[in-house]
Amino acid sequence: MNTPPPNIARVYDYLLGGKDNFAADRALGERIAVALPQVHLGVQAQRAVLRRVVDHLVREAGLRQLVDIGSGLPTAENVHQVAQRVAPETHVVYVDNDPAVLTHARALLADNKQTVVVDGDLRHPAELLADPVLHAHIDLDRPVGLLLCGILHYVLDDEDPYGVVRTLVDALPPGSYVFVHHLTTAGPDVDAGTAEAEEALRQGVGRGQFRTLDEVAGFLNGLELLDPGVVIVPEWRPDADTPSPADHPVLRLAAVGVARKS
Repeated sequence: MNTPPPNIARVYDYLLGGKDNFAADRALGERIAVALPQVHLGVQAQRAVLRRVVDHLVREAGLRQLVDIGSGLPTAENVHQVAQRVAPETHVVYVDNDPAVLTHARALLADNKQTVVVDGDLRHPAELLADPVLHAHIDLDRPVGLLLCGILHYVLDDEDPYGVVRTLVDALPPGSYVFVHHLTTAGPDVDAGTAEAEEALRQGVGRGQFRTLDEVAGFLNGLELLDPGVVIVPEWRPDADTPSPADHPVLRLAAVGVARKS
């Protein structure tokens, strides 16, 4: 049997300590870890900030509809679990284009009528917005939370990432929110590792582009930024036990922001 090539969703699963991965995924994960020590802390921080954002959107902003594009393999504290723990009626749509992700997610959610999985590609937003399953589950006349967590750094500059986000945001009604999590370049103490990790991503999965903090903020242009703005992950409304970037420089390599469409 042919060994499947590395897949970023399975690499992420491996870095989180999951079991839904193959040898090629583990090898790429280890290459990234060599270039970027403590990368495991980074992916754990990504899950933690996603939980904090979803909790805010449902509990504080009152949203009852979430669309998570590039959702990845199901793991602990999934978006639907966090949201429906606060408000069981919350509708969640997961979007991914990886067959393994789709199979696992559909099996996991077979008995959850408030949550569905859509086969879609972020790089083709018009097709995604036209998907009948999404339309059956999400009312685009009511506010939506759009989650772009750890996905935009796989859309390269020549694929018009800003245009992709603009198309999605234009389709959202007023009162909607957009969450972006993106890998970033950082200061001189970690730039060498950043470059090596980016090269490992590119060689292993054919894509992966780190952007500056200002470039990440550009995805939310024209929207009302929530405090504290576009910041590195541990600075977005941290919990008491959120690790410090002073102790773990890897945590400076991803930025997040949440903004509201007025």
